[in-house]
Amino acid sequence: MLVIGLTGGIGSGKSTVAHLFAELGVPIIDTDQLARDVVIPGRPALTAIINRFGSSILNQDGSLNRAELREQIFQFPAHREWLEALLHPLIRQEMAVILKQLNAPYCLVSIPLLFETIPNPLIQHILVVDTPEYLQVSRTKKRDETSQEQIEQILQRQVTRQRRLAGADDAIYNDLDIAHLKQQVQRLHQKFLRLSSPQAQK
Repeated sequence: MLVIGLTGGIGSGKSTVAHLFAELGVPIIDTDQLARDVVIPGRPALTAIINRFGSSILNQDGSLNRAELREQIFQFPAHREWLEALLHPLIRQEMAVILKQLNAPYCLVSIPLLFETIPNPLIQHILVVDTPEYLQVSRTKKRDETSQEQIEQILQRQVTRQRRLAGADDAIYNDLDIAHLKQQVQRLHQKFLRLSSPQAQK
């Protein structure tokens, strides 16, 4: 099975693209969801986070307050590095388990910060969703009710569009309407089916 890493900057439309591939029957692994799964109450990762940040990092129900954690790692880069070292191996373990259970020509693994973190050996092909920065900002504001300042901070911590496109095996340009997006997804779906065929894998 061909394992394709799906990535793109904040507000680029990764979720929309993933949904369009899912409609074609393509399995999608969402690493954001895996990141939530590995820190549910009772799991060792949450205990480690509490030990570092204190119980104020929790919601009243004992779950992780992700907004508070996000604020902490924005303010202190050392916290972000520590958290990545804790969570990334756990997320990859979960991902490996899911991959073994799949039976499909190819799958997409949504990894928002694929280029910002150490290379993932499970990824064989990279698909980038590219969007002009002004659209990233407007979409993120609308979706998350995030301030301009916060969005700009996030953009500064992510690699540039040029860096992502330079590292991409394929790209989808999300700067027009949904019909344009669907056309690109359909074209790439056929390409990925060809790439994942036994003949192409030889």
